[in-house]
Amino acid sequence: MNPQLAGAYAYCERLARSHYENFPVASHLLPAAMRPHVAAIYAFARLADDMADEGVRPGAARIADLEAWRARLDRAVQTQSPGDGPHREVFVALRNSIEVCRLPVQLFHDLLSAFTQDVTVSRYETWDDLLDYCRRSANPVGRLVLRVAGRDSAALDEASDAVCTALQLTNFWQDLRIDWGRGRLYVPGSVWRGAGAREADLSGDALTPQWRDAVREAADYTRRLFARGRVVCDGVEGRLRFELRATWLGGVRILDKLEESQFDPYVRRPKLSWTDALPIVWRAAVWTD
Repeated sequence: MNPQLAGAYAYCERLARSHYENFPVASHLLPAAMRPHVAAIYAFARLADDMADEGVRPGAARIADLEAWRARLDRAVQTQSPGDGPHREVFVALRNSIEVCRLPVQLFHDLLSAFTQDVTVSRYETWDDLLDYCRRSANPVGRLVLRVAGRDSAALDEASDAVCTALQLTNFWQDLRIDWGRGRLYVPGSVWRGAGAREADLSGDALTPQWRDAVREAADYTRRLFARGRVVCDGVEGRLRFELRATWLGGVRILDKLEESQFDPYVRRPKLSWTDALPIVWRAAVWTD
């Protein structure tokens, strides 16, 4: 690997390590050969997600930044040149990963579509609406990781989609209070209205019984997705298999903690801690059907 390319991948790995996530990204559980490519994918997505985040900048400016990010991606792929601009290293690395791993560019476009939607949409009425968002915001990452691992299978893609959507939904229920403070609500309207809940009640210090019922229904739906996608954890080999098992177990553990809090993430936000690490590692090692 030439020095410029090695430096670009190192830049992406530093960016990946600088952001806290519930689930491992380009961690040392991954095979060493996969790590740089996964870091490049993550760096591209992380920076785009940051552009879409709420803040003092108007929505039109954030959408313009995402469109410019998309144009830089397409230019890097089509002209084999990363061009100039901030985070140039990300496009140097990503262009190589797309070529070497034969990554579908459409999956990156899907991610950018979801990030753009984050700027304009803050409510979802049905599960279908929310799942369509997850199809573009979460599922592409799993499919890209599978391609980096050399896997191109419709069955594995489907299982991966279920797990990635479940992880995304778990994060929504975990961050219900945080998202509400930003004006966002991901629990489908059909669910919380069906439970007799009201939006106004989300401004309190704890969830009402109606909202806990809505979160319980959402968590149950998410568990079913985890169960449907579990087979992807054994659809790969070596260290990646252990990585996927640990990721799956981590997501399910957060749902367990949500249940332990009586489905009230306002009172206690469920999150993984160092005390969860050993049980997750042990269960990943003794994984059984």
